[in-house]
Amino acid sequence: MKRLHSFILKSFLGPLAFTFFICMFVLLMQFLWRYIDELVGKGLDWTVIAEFLFYVSATLVPMALPLAILLASIMTFGNMGENYELLAMKAAGISLQRIMKPLTILIILISLGAFYFSNNIMPIASLKTTTLLRDIKRQNPELILKEGIFTNDLPKFSVKVGKIDKNTGMMYDLLIYDHRENLGNTDVTVADSGTMVTSADKLTMNLTLYSGNIYQEVKQKPRDRNKNHPSRRIKFRVFKQNISLPGTDLKRTDENVYKNSYRMLNLGQLVNQEDSLELNLKKEKDTFTKSLLARHYFQKEPKNLLRDSIKSILITEKIQDADSLFDKLSSSKKLTTISYALNKGRKARENISRKDGEFSGQIKWIRKYTNEWHRKFTLPFACFIFFFIGAPLGAIIRKGGLGMPVIISILFFIIYYIISMTAERFSKELILQSVWGMWMSSLIVLPLGIILTYKATTDSAVFNIENYIDFFKKINPLKFFKKKNA
Repeated sequence: MKRLHSFILKSFLGPLAFTFFICMFVLLMQFLWRYIDELVGKGLDWTVIAEFLFYVSATLVPMALPLAILLASIMTFGNMGENYELLAMKAAGISLQRIMKPLTILIILISLGAFYFSNNIMPIASLKTTTLLRDIKRQNPELILKEGIFTNDLPKFSVKVGKIDKNTGMMYDLLIYDHRENLGNTDVTVADSGTMVTSADKLTMNLTLYSGNIYQEVKQKPRDRNKNHPSRRIKFRVFKQNISLPGTDLKRTDENVYKNSYRMLNLGQLVNQEDSLELNLKKEKDTFTKSLLARHYFQKEPKNLLRDSIKSILITEKIQDADSLFDKLSSSKKLTTISYALNKGRKARENISRKDGEFSGQIKWIRKYTNEWHRKFTLPFACFIFFFIGAPLGAIIRKGGLGMPVIISILFFIIYYIISMTAERFSKELILQSVWGMWMSSLIVLPLGIILTYKATTDSAVFNIENYIDFFKKINPLKFFKKKNA
């Protein structure tokens, strides 16, 4: 049995490592395709790009690992079924449960490792990815000039080039707006030709222009756009200017800015942050309730409006009931009182509606922390479920390689992913509770794993089409009507 277990483990670990890196590569390419515009032309050092890809890869593990386990388990048991190795083991009196035992122990260990990764490493990777992506987006790009299009890549300048000689680098028909004074388009340079050369340290842009004019509006403060201002024109044959560049060094953001976000916290931190947010929300609700009652419910009579008449009635009639007091008022004063009460009611309704939207937004934000808490457990559980789907499924279909197993694995994973994303969205919109939103996909797929394991154990031909054809022939309604008429 030790040799058999060793053989099964070796047969599984190879496909697992292969499919895991394939899944990681595909997901990473998808991520890069999504953010390619944010990364190209930034002048980033290769170490920064490598660091960014490393952190991004760590955040993609929760999607890649369950799919890799599903693929590897189908491929492993499919290969053993196709090569009649499963048949030989069962003929020797070894049940499918005993064959799956070493892999079950391995998957439990992988699930525990996935939980540790999700709780301790994923928050750090998410924090690093978020801050680094934010810094890359804010990084000033390298100057990329295109013919006939304004380019704002040069800080505080807007440049348009009519034509560029790719062999000599000479540019023709230049139009440059200088916005360094933040006064609008008050400094415009027009030149027949020119060159732009970046210094070796990439801290200065050496600008050389030929045969042109500089149009400048004379500064006057405060500027009135409705009035004409004096301007001057400077004609030149050769004009040289050095423009300072911010450099290519990536400016790093302090990670403490994002450390309290829900994706950057472990289980204990999520619970503490959620409790703090719920306590603040409760205080805001209590404060708003007291303020609303004080301003709109327990409201005194309007000043200088009904005070004298109400006071006289209270003194003479000694009435303390509000309804009886209202009946004692004249018709005009009743209308005034009703109008005043309606106005107060409308204001109260507006305040309640506005605050209800604010409270709803805070509750949705708190729900993200609750969902993230459940997500720490859904990853290891998904690894466990997908193994008990893939292993019996491979034993049933008895097809190895990357053909049929890949198609079936992707189909199951897409179904699982769609259910997971839909239920999580319902949870974020407060339609479902967090426990149902985050666990619905697992609860739906779990019975499928149990059924497939049972079918594989009993050697049921699940994918034999002839069995289904015979079943429908047995329940043919025409035979039923013939027997009834007979």
